[in-house]
Amino acid sequence: MNILQKGKEKYIALSNPVKASIWFAICNILQKGISVITVPIFTRILTTEQYGIYSVYQSWYQIIAVFATLNLYYGVFNNGMLKYSKDKDGFTSAIQGLTTCITAVFLVVYIAGKSFWNNLLGLYDILIFAMFLELFFTPAYSFWAARQRYEFKYKKLVLITILIAVGSPILGIVAVLNTTYKAEARILSFVFVQVIVGMYFYIRNLKNGKKFLDLKYWKYALLFNLPLIPHYLSQSILNQVDRIMINSMEGPDKAAIYSVAYNISTLMVLVTSAINNSFIPYTYKKIKQKEYSDIKKNANILIMLVGICTFFVVAFGPEVIKIFAPSSYYEAIWVIPPVAVSVYFMFLYPLFGNVEFYFEENIFVMLASITGAIANLILNKIFIDMFGYLAAGYTTMVCYILFSAGHYIFMKKVIKKHIPDAKIYDIKFISIFSIIMIIGMILMIMSYNYVVIRYLIIFTMLLIVFIKREAFLKVLSNVFSKNKA
Repeated sequence: MNILQKGKEKYIALSNPVKASIWFAICNILQKGISVITVPIFTRILTTEQYGIYSVYQSWYQIIAVFATLNLYYGVFNNGMLKYSKDKDGFTSAIQGLTTCITAVFLVVYIAGKSFWNNLLGLYDILIFAMFLELFFTPAYSFWAARQRYEFKYKKLVLITILIAVGSPILGIVAVLNTTYKAEARILSFVFVQVIVGMYFYIRNLKNGKKFLDLKYWKYALLFNLPLIPHYLSQSILNQVDRIMINSMEGPDKAAIYSVAYNISTLMVLVTSAINNSFIPYTYKKIKQKEYSDIKKNANILIMLVGICTFFVVAFGPEVIKIFAPSSYYEAIWVIPPVAVSVYFMFLYPLFGNVEFYFEENIFVMLASITGAIANLILNKIFIDMFGYLAAGYTTMVCYILFSAGHYIFMKKVIKKHIPDAKIYDIKFISIFSIIMIIGMILMIMSYNYVVIRYLIIFTMLLIVFIKREAFLKVLSNVFSKNKA
């Protein structure tokens, strides 16, 4: 009881921003966690082809949303909250109106050439019209949620997050079990929840702000976000295009198998994002104080921690697939290793990117993103044709390696320009450890059919983690506590 009481007292003593940060992290975990937890259900009540159609729909939505909404609920919104602090409601409703107009233009373009777009997307009318409904109303919720985060208001956001996270899969399960059009039922039930919630916030934002068209706000938002579209699009391509290309080249059933493996492997992003989100302000403080050696030392430990977590995802790949999906998905075990290692490099490149952002050298971030996305498209086309859909996992890994290398090169340029004598990261250690990660992945793949050998390796790794536990905990405590100060 004393432990609970002390925990409660410590929580009450936290500042509102820190409490908000904790709850926003919980929101993210709830959304992603419930989504992954329901995967075993949907892989068993949908065929691989039906699950593949749902996965392709989600991938296309993420890419099209970049154009149809310009991602106005990202960076420009927070800047707008600061710049137009006396008219936050007006700014919110005005750029909501802007996203509506842009989406309407894209809807007209779609209607004018329906057959062409249906063939290109690999979807048909009802699903694409459902996508446009989602595009019209979901940004309204995103604007509201972004404002809650900006103002550190977490209670209502947590409630709505739980409603969406729980409501969508429950309605989806009921819908799928009560119709023969199962892929459509899964997609439309998901869209229904998003649209109902989004419609409420659309009306609410418009009622509070009382603006739909405001040329000053529209001009500001467009000038700010249009140059960032290549970066946003590149990120979406890196994360989504694999499934789209697999669907086009090998069919929705293969896209489904790849999607399940990808979703399982990238669950670790929850951990890496939490670590990186805390390491960003820590890095900024240390650069400002010129304490570069602290960054280097703690980054090495965090890289090792993420690497070990990645190793265990790879090591238990066969067991995880058996839990998450029926035997028809078992081929997915060969996708988990490269995609899991990709998550390691997803953690690595923002470490370098944080330095670029600190000195506001954003052009380098965009160049690295575009290069990675183009490489992914080219490599997918070549190697999926040559080796089948399993190759997409390895092309993803290679692209994130290139992405990390690109950010390192650009970071070196930024350091040379702004702090020429500084050595922020131990690139020799990072390079050697990254090579060890790739070798470890290959050894794990080779041991998938030899359970005893694989479990001996796992036991050895667990022993190393146990021996080094104090070093890991000390660094994590140091990084998180510095951000609370």
